[in-house]
Amino acid sequence: MAAPAAEGAAAAALLAVLARAGRAAERSGRVAEAVRVVAVGKTKPVSMLRQLYDAGHRCFGENYVQELVTKAPQLPEDIRWHFIGHLQSNKVKPLLAAVPNLDMVEGVNNEKIANHLDRAVNSLGREPLKVLVQVNTSGEESKSGVDPSRCVELAKHVKLACPHLIFSGLMTIGMKDYSSTPENFKALVDCKLEVCNALQIPTEQFELSMGMSGDFEQAIEMGSTNVRIGSTIFGPREYPNKKQ
Repeated sequence: MAAPAAEGAAAAALLAVLARAGRAAERSGRVAEAVRVVAVGKTKPVSMLRQLYDAGHRCFGENYVQELVTKAPQLPEDIRWHFIGHLQSNKVKPLLAAVPNLDMVEGVNNEKIANHLDRAVNSLGREPLKVLVQVNTSGEESKSGVDPSRCVELAKHVKLACPHLIFSGLMTIGMKDYSSTPENFKALVDCKLEVCNALQIPTEQFELSMGMSGDFEQAIEMGSTNVRIGSTIFGPREYPNKKQ
């Protein structure tokens, strides 16, 4: 699949992604608005994100704390930021303090990080923060995320023991090469049904974040409400140096 090579292509690429996501939502029996597209700008300059903002997009994501706390103050406050992936405990309060418009953390992978987030939200006087529990659907040791057998346990902790967090659903990263298979998606759907049943949550109020550039249409068809799209919008990622 061709990726946009120039900054001027990002807004057009976004529109194409939104159209594809909308059609996939309709194939799943939902309206296009039922699926959120998170534009993930990892390694990309603020100018490219601003181009999407100027085109009307408001939901952006980042994978590194330092990159998010650097970019967020340079962009309008009505952006809804998502932090995606593993979050270290010592980075929680700096992230929340620097990004008051952080809308969601994808995802919480253990009780310790949930507790850190809960305390930080409280101490900063923020509105409750939406979080997704991260599930390791591929079984890879290198992947963060709770084992599917423990998704109910962790979801219950977030919902019942963390009053300053809003348990919103589940997310998965997928395979090591950041692609997923129908089995990964089905595992997350199965976890959703277990959690909804255990915690008495209506399924239509439950988020599933699964699907990225290479597989987001299939993920939507299988029930994803939130897809994280980077390279298909912004072009290949560039790594001049390692970021934390």
